[in-house]
Amino acid sequence: MANIIHKKESYQIIGALFNVYNNLGSGFSEIVYKDALEYEFKLLDIPFEREKQYDVAYRDIILKHKFYADFVVFNKIILEVKTVTNLHEKHFGQCLNYLKVSKCKLAILANFHEELLDHRRVVL
Repeated sequence: MANIIHKKESYQIIGALFNVYNNLGSGFSEIVYKDALEYEFKLLDIPFEREKQYDVAYRDIILKHKFYADFVVFNKIILEVKTVTNLHEKHFGQCLNYLKVSKCKLAILANFHEELLDHRRVVL
């Protein structure tokens, strides 16, 4: 059987995602789902940082522009929230970039699609 990185924490995050989806359903903007997730994480006593800023190093400097991860949960899992019709490669690429700059090993890409909640694990 495959070793799943941060299995227990992932299940807790996914449970919170489903709590939000089951209560709000579809059709809201990303910011509404993020606000609801923040509330849910607090309710479940799940540690998180919202809109965590990351510097991007290039050669011997730090670039002017920063990356902002939607959430960093348990101080080791990036959670990226979307409300798009279909997830695209650029969304997975965005998660990989967050993983690179954060030194985290796991990202969860959650899409509150109009018909369902889709979530994918992205491992570096």
